[in-house]
Amino acid sequence: MAERGAPSRTAASPLGKTTANVDVYTPSLLHPIPRAEGRERMGLPADLPAMRGEDQWTAYELSWLDVRGRPHNTAVRLTVPVGSPMIVESKSLKLYLNSFAQTRFRQTADVLKTLNSDLSLAFRAPVLVDLLGRAQLGPLTETLPGVCLDEMDVDIDAYERDPELLVAADPGTTAVKETLHSWNFRSLCPVTGQPDWAAVVIEYRGPAIDRAGLYRYLVSYRSHSGFHETTVERIYADLLAHCGCVSLSVWARFMRRGGIDINPFRSTREDKAPVLRLAYQ
Repeated sequence: MAERGAPSRTAASPLGKTTANVDVYTPSLLHPIPRAEGRERMGLPADLPAMRGEDQWTAYELSWLDVRGRPHNTAVRLTVPVGSPMIVESKSLKLYLNSFAQTRFRQTADVLKTLNSDLSLAFRAPVLVDLLGRAQLGPLTETLPGVCLDEMDVDIDAYERDPELLVAADPGTTAVKETLHSWNFRSLCPVTGQPDWAAVVIEYRGPAIDRAGLYRYLVSYRSHSGFHETTVERIYADLLAHCGCVSLSVWARFMRRGGIDINPFRSTREDKAPVLRLAYQ
């Protein structure tokens, strides 16, 4: 879960606290936090240059009652633009969605309208909300594009973020276009200290990046505290600063926690994240 703002705002969130089970619709459970505060804590500028993308959330635990009292269960996918001034603390989203459980809605369209209204207000930007039945979740995949870095024959001793590990494979080479990925990414929640696991994909065009150094760099996040969104932005910013990328996309698929997975996508050229569902999610 991602680095979301100044300590006072994070401390005010329900993350890491015992909370009551609220099962009647309560939109005030949503806890927005300014993106700019999280970026400041990570040493990032409030507006990263040339950054496009979105955050794609999948929450697998949404249930409500129809007018006859019968339960309906779906998953919900949220697509949040990177330009939204706010993000929402993920445990607060879980509590908000749980509050639908004993609430009656006349039809599914009313549920969708309520979600759209509340979440767009919380994020302070238009949020695309899709309700997904079992057939709409899509097939699971165990593959990622490009070359996997995880079997590299390297020694590693850096477990705190170290961007100096990022170097060109050969400064004199011509530009390349390649996609690299790792299934072994780990960072820590800055509030609870619990590990967050992810697959990370890097697509770039520019001078070839030394793969051993890139893998060591990704592993160096193992003891790094940060929430999902700003962790991916930190990787994106480091690659632009140290590797001379002409174009770059960085995206991560984080393992779900509390019934929610968060999947940030940052790019110099693309707005839309890939839609896929990894087997471990």
